[in-house]
Amino acid sequence: MDLYTYSPIIDRPTLTWPNGARVAFYVGLNVEHFLPGKPSTSIWPGTSTLVPDPLNHGWRDYGTRVGIWRMMDALDRHGVRASVLLNSMVPAEYPQIIEAGRARDWAWLAHGRTNSVLHNGFTLEEERAELTGIVETITSAVGHRPSGWMGPGLTETPNTPELLAELGLTYVLDWTNDDQPYPLNVPGMLSMPYTVELNDLMLKVPGPEFVRMVRDQYEVLSAEGGRVMSLALHPFVTGQAFRAKYFDQALEFLAAQPDVWLTTTDEIAEHYLRTQP
Repeated sequence: MDLYTYSPIIDRPTLTWPNGARVAFYVGLNVEHFLPGKPSTSIWPGTSTLVPDPLNHGWRDYGTRVGIWRMMDALDRHGVRASVLLNSMVPAEYPQIIEAGRARDWAWLAHGRTNSVLHNGFTLEEERAELTGIVETITSAVGHRPSGWMGPGLTETPNTPELLAELGLTYVLDWTNDDQPYPLNVPGMLSMPYTVELNDLMLKVPGPEFVRMVRDQYEVLSAEGGRVMSLALHPFVTGQAFRAKYFDQALEFLAAQPDVWLTTTDEIAEHYLRTQP
């Protein structure tokens, strides 16, 4: 079975968002734990295979020590609740982040165990046990079961969506091929828009250019209507001081637009399931 069926956006009914909004906007905040001594996301690959690798591990570690708290201030200032892509190792490693996110009623999505290990290479039963452990750990930490999934590095196996549905999850973010949610060919499972373009790991642009890109994205999606706009962000990147001020400016712009629904992936999925046949 193919995971999804081709569906050109021009052939679909127009989506409507609450209060007449034309754009549903969310911040996908990647809150991750990286294993010391294991190559992962790096700012300079030259040392990524060394043990220890202070250059790259320290860069990643900045996000949980400093960057996320700076980003949290901006989110609070503009009334934006994060949709957190959460490694299940985070609650044990950084409990203060979980406490702060719970106080803000963030949406929590399962994001694998650690971003030092991609989600692949499992047998069916191995993956069932792995996903069960991830979901149960996050549920215990945040107080409710996650509804969404994004794999570390947007990785899945052919069985992942079906196993997630067994566990009661309703959507995945790994397939970045649309501006609207759409049903997968797995009963009860949606694909939710996510971005690898407005994604701080991919963007190597000055801060003012980042704000311009956010404005341009909004303007086109607003003109089309019934679209989802996401920002995919990492605290060790956008939480850097010289970038954080532009993140704040981007949120200020979007929060001021009367046709933007500031929301979370959970709320988008719930609205879609409630309003679409």
